[in-house]
Amino acid sequence: MNSTIIVGVTGAPVATRAVDWAIERAAASGQRLELWAVVGGAIGTVGEHAVVEEARAAAQQLLDGHADRARQRGIDVSTRVDAGNPVARLIDASEQAALLVIGSDYRGPGDGPARGAHGIRLAAGAKCPVVVVPDFATAGRSGVVVGLDGSPVSEHALRFAAAEADRLGEKLIAVSVWTPVEAPRNGLAVYPELYLSNMQAATEEVLALAVAGLASDYPDLEVERIVERGYPSHVINARAQEARLAVVGTHGRGALARFLLGSISQEVLARLATVTAVVR
Repeated sequence: MNSTIIVGVTGAPVATRAVDWAIERAAASGQRLELWAVVGGAIGTVGEHAVVEEARAAAQQLLDGHADRARQRGIDVSTRVDAGNPVARLIDASEQAALLVIGSDYRGPGDGPARGAHGIRLAAGAKCPVVVVPDFATAGRSGVVVGLDGSPVSEHALRFAAAEADRLGEKLIAVSVWTPVEAPRNGLAVYPELYLSNMQAATEEVLALAVAGLASDYPDLEVERIVERGYPSHVINARAQEARLAVVGTHGRGALARFLLGSISQEVLARLATVTAVVR
């Protein structure tokens, strides 16, 4: 199993936060780091070569500074500067990685959607889990939140989240959300109480079954189960506001994966509440 953590590094301020997160992860887990910077691809115009070479040199200098900080922690680290499409290059690199870490310049409510280095497309297409680090401090937070819906993809997210929570000594907060069927109806109408209570009970059963096997693998792991009515991305991000890490699952879509991400995971990334991992 590959134990390399790849970090996509740009000149944006959030890149330092992303590298710092990866350094802490590598120091705790004994993994190695590979820092990547990708400059724009060549199109063959006159004088372009000098511009590209200057950009590569600047990128290498940037990576060297981050690498020095990692080496001071005793971490095995390498750097790579490439040219081309950043999304395509990092997606290709993810095939040989245990984890891909990127930054998002989202700074919280009121600052607009997450942007960063093509973060949603990277999370959609990567072959390994992707960790997206927002541009605000998360120190002092606790707990690992994971969104579950009973699907095989959410099982993978649960396993990732449980392993992280156990490694960090944090509580695992397993969240399942149910949403009433939407249909045109009289504005004064209400959902039958029996329907609502059955939806709650069915979702509680799905969540209980999902986490049932964790105790044997992680006997010391504290698990909190939360079932709420609402919209999944809103509930997950609300619960993640004070969490150290949030984890969501996403389905791969073959060639289209480079452009599409499941609606829930995409909405979670668009309003990052904390450091968030996307697992397929």
